Amino acid sequence: MSRPPYRIVYDFHCPDETHHRFEILLDDRHLSLIRPEPVPPSPAWTRLSFEQCRCCPLDPKRVDVCPVAVNIADIVEAFKDQVSSETCTVRCMVEERTYLKKTSLMQGISSLFGVVMATSRCPIMDFFRPMARFHLPFSTGDETTVRAVSMFLLRTYLRKKGEGDFQSAMKALERRYSQVRQVDEGLFARITHVGSEDADKNAMIMLHSLSQLLGIELNQNLNSIAGYFLDTEE
Repeated sequence: MSRPPYRIVYDFHCPDETHHRFEILLDDRHLSLIRPEPVPPSPAWTRLSFEQCRCCPLDPKRVDVCPVAVNIADIVEAFKDQVSSETCTVRCMVEERTYLKKTSLMQGISSLFGVVMATSRCPIMDFFRPMARFHLPFSTGDETTVRAVSMFLLRTYLRKKGEGDFQSAMKALERRYSQVRQVDEGLFARITHVGSEDADKNAMIMLHSLSQLLGIELNQNLNSIAGYFLDTEE
């Protein structure tokens, strides 16, 4: 018996009374984004061959559009003429609870970008899909590091049934994040061709910075968060 889609809603309320609402529906079994029907026309910058990411394994002769670009197109269009530093109230509603934060437009868009990118069936970003089911809006660097590493280790454990070692898993995660950074760079190159302001562009830069931060953490044996775990009493 099929279950209803998992629903994530983002509401943006800006001081100039601008209001944007985005509803994300995920297949509850595979956590893939369900695109609205009918599918709207795709902007030229979403074509796979347009600023294609260096690490992209897809063939433009077989795939027309970038799976991530086509799914963030409406977000980019909505915010293309707004300034990243503008303060707004962002509400994120999931089935279990509601998150509310007064923050920069850049951080709100970055959080929304993150969940859409993870669920768009991009071959590089696809390993993030489980994180979407436990989405944490407005996450800090430490929160992102803990969630990403924990999810990847759990994924590795379930797939290998407990076999393997920590260092090998961390090397694999580091390789994954190296490719993720290339996707961030590719998407940034795409959306620089859209709009006159920087809210959407800086949101992508913010995501890129988080992936760079995690790469540094992996190289330093997760030193910044190790104390949370090593100092606990058993």
